[in-house]
Amino acid sequence: MRPRSGKRTTNTRQFSPLTALTRTHHRPVEPVAFDCLKLIVVRSGSALIFSEVGTRHVKVGDVVLLAAQTLCGAEPESSVTTTTIYLDCDYVIDQVFWQYAARLRNRENARDFFDAHYSTPAQVVRIGEDRAGVLMPWLDELAALSLDGPRQERFLRVQALLFSVLDIIVPFVTTTASTASAGRASAVVPAAPRHRQFRPLRVEAQHVAQLLRDDPARRWTVQELAEKAHLSQSQLRRVFVEAFGKAPIAYLTMVRTERMANLLRSTELPVKKIAAQVGWTDADFAARQFRRGLGVPPSAYRRYVCGSDPPDAA
Repeated sequence: MRPRSGKRTTNTRQFSPLTALTRTHHRPVEPVAFDCLKLIVVRSGSALIFSEVGTRHVKVGDVVLLAAQTLCGAEPESSVTTTTIYLDCDYVIDQVFWQYAARLRNRENARDFFDAHYSTPAQVVRIGEDRAGVLMPWLDELAALSLDGPRQERFLRVQALLFSVLDIIVPFVTTTASTASAGRASAVVPAAPRHRQFRPLRVEAQHVAQLLRDDPARRWTVQELAEKAHLSQSQLRRVFVEAFGKAPIAYLTMVRTERMANLLRSTELPVKKIAAQVGWTDADFAARQFRRGLGVPPSAYRRYVCGSDPPDAA
């Protein structure tokens, strides 16, 4: 598993549908989106997180769940130690299929079922310190088994540890009562992008994603992107959503939000100038998009991360 990128390499020998990493952070973690599901267990310390769930304080006993292609950043309060489990989207769909095999006819039904019941891109669940303590030995072993990369002879043990962790956490996960609207699902809710493709990733989708990442400030249109990919607009939207879980312009919004957060952290430029640099000429619109992606306005994000606002930051 790795952060989202316009360019992907396929190395089936190194692929694993799940991996776990334990890290301690003392400095702000810039917002980043991954092409897999993330399950973040807070082991010690505390932090503020910024995502579509808003600004939330997390501590021991909390678990953060992030859908694929969902931006999330963090501001440790002194320090925070977490174990993050990265889960390939297709692998998760397979587990859902077998869990509900009596109700589902095929994997496409399982995908629809998952999108209908787990359509929230980000959420924080409180399992409590006692249950979190139960998870720690399993998380330690998962992380240890992930250090040397995938080992086929240990895969069943890795799965057993994962299922033990999920058995504790999943009952606390909030589910949705109905399917998200088509517009919401295509623009925000991931449509199962994956690190290793079961069929070749369309080069057109890769090309368009790289164009957007190389020049996010450009005023791209779907028509222009479709022409560069030599596809119709409807074809481009279909292959791009299949590859990255978002429509092209929604992906561009995510990239601009990520760049804007980086500039808020690393410069003292006013928000209006930063918005213009990443491609938003309307500062109010930029602020709304930023808040939608990270849960806070740009000025509040800068205040949380840097501790103060420049005089002209508004």
